[in-house]
Amino acid sequence: MSANSTAPLEVPNALFAKDNAALLSGILRGIEKESLRTTPQNTIANSKHPEALGSALSHPQITTDFSEALVEFITPPSHSRQALMAYLEDVHRFTYQNLGEEILWNNSIPCRVENEATIPIAQYGNSNRGLMKTIYRVGLSHRYGKTMQTVAGLHYNFSLPKTFWAFLHQHEQSVEDLNSFTTRRYFDLIRNFRRYYWLLLYLFGASPAMCRSFVEGRAHQLQVLPHHSQTLYLPFATSLRMGDLGYQSAAQEDLFVCYNTQATYVKTLIDAINTPFAPYEEIGLRDGSGNFKQLNTGVLQIENEFYSPIRPKRTSNPGETALTALCRRGVEYIEVRCLDLDPFTPLGFGLEHSHFIDTFLLFCLFKPSPACDQDEFARILNRQKTVVTEGRKPGLTLEDDSGSPISLKKWGEEIIGEMQTVAELLDTNCRDNPECKENSHAHSLQLQLAKVLDAGLTPSAQILSALQNDQLGFIGWAEKLSRKHREALLSNPLEDHLKKRFQDMATESLRLQAQEEAKPQAEFDLYLKDYYRQYSACNER
Repeated sequence: MSANSTAPLEVPNALFAKDNAALLSGILRGIEKESLRTTPQNTIANSKHPEALGSALSHPQITTDFSEALVEFITPPSHSRQALMAYLEDVHRFTYQNLGEEILWNNSIPCRVENEATIPIAQYGNSNRGLMKTIYRVGLSHRYGKTMQTVAGLHYNFSLPKTFWAFLHQHEQSVEDLNSFTTRRYFDLIRNFRRYYWLLLYLFGASPAMCRSFVEGRAHQLQVLPHHSQTLYLPFATSLRMGDLGYQSAAQEDLFVCYNTQATYVKTLIDAINTPFAPYEEIGLRDGSGNFKQLNTGVLQIENEFYSPIRPKRTSNPGETALTALCRRGVEYIEVRCLDLDPFTPLGFGLEHSHFIDTFLLFCLFKPSPACDQDEFARILNRQKTVVTEGRKPGLTLEDDSGSPISLKKWGEEIIGEMQTVAELLDTNCRDNPECKENSHAHSLQLQLAKVLDAGLTPSAQILSALQNDQLGFIGWAEKLSRKHREALLSNPLEDHLKKRFQDMATESLRLQAQEEAKPQAEFDLYLKDYYRQYSACNER
């Protein structure tokens, strides 16, 4: 069923009251942003993670993802958007002051890949925790290849305050305990997000083209950009990063992860971890020298391997798996994972993104959210693939939740139309906040509606236009923008007190890693066995 045939939004009128403004002003947000370190020659840096940035294992805000070269910035959660963006900018500035001539590649699709074998897998030291993180990435390299793992993205973390959940719990006259109610309603939000996140791919997708080297040796349907033999693209693509050539897994396409309840979600992921997969069994667990090639031979090594556009999350205790934390204490926040880096902005993300995404997430919460079956799960996947490869195609139709065709333009207009009530609510609730510009959420809807009405305004269309107008090809164009952002960030060096704070954090993280490695370590096989035992215990709850 399409947006106009479903029940209307269920936004409690009491939320518009001035006395209830704090219920939504307490939203917590966080950003996790990845960027490749690249050389002046536009290749992936094969140097180690700079020691001046601290320990990738222990630093709370500067770490690495798959590769030593794939830096990841993690902002502390904040109620203030301005503080969030200021911190993200500060951590960029500090990093650039310690990179020498290297560049932070501000594009989701990587730079030139000269030799996949030379891409350095992230190293986290010789503690059991560090070894496990590295072996997991070794497993990813065997399963999917190193090149795919160099794709960068931005994750947006979002949580509503306990006071909001207490209000909604009372408003809906729930007889559940508050934690169970909160978790159930987060899963309602997640199901709707999956139904409608195709709109985010269309609006914010910024990876319609790539360097030919990214798909070297792989089958693909990409076309050569006219006059640029090393640049491949699809004329109506939005976010190739979110398609078959990017951060996706053919092995997971048949994996039906059920988001209907916390219990079904946890169970389906644990079953995937415990279910052997023949191609991964062929890879084997160890090489001839006894070194681990992967953590296990299941469909998933751990839950993080499941490539989902959104995840329910709970902060883990030391040694605790992410699913165990979720299983024991319910959903604490959600992680939006389908956002490309915006190459036109120095930080890959802007305030206008945040305003729209907050509105979209609350729309997903307040919209009735029926259970999802395998047929709908397949439709959601097909919808994603269609928007990824031809989302800007004139007259494009999608299959709605009942299986009926609806034009992307019409459906997008309907969804944004429904979001108006939520935007009004958020603008009403933040009018006394000096950070809030008047009607900023409503304004964000108008900016995105313009993209629905005119596909030429989308980032993906703007990128293809720039590639053709600048006559640089993907690598030259992406380098030009990344260097521009580098110069802007370096031209505004950190104040001494901020610089010292980051230096102290780096030093402390190195001390913490050394302290962890100095402790007696159990035999790694036993450590791994104990780690996986948590999944069985969680499944038995």
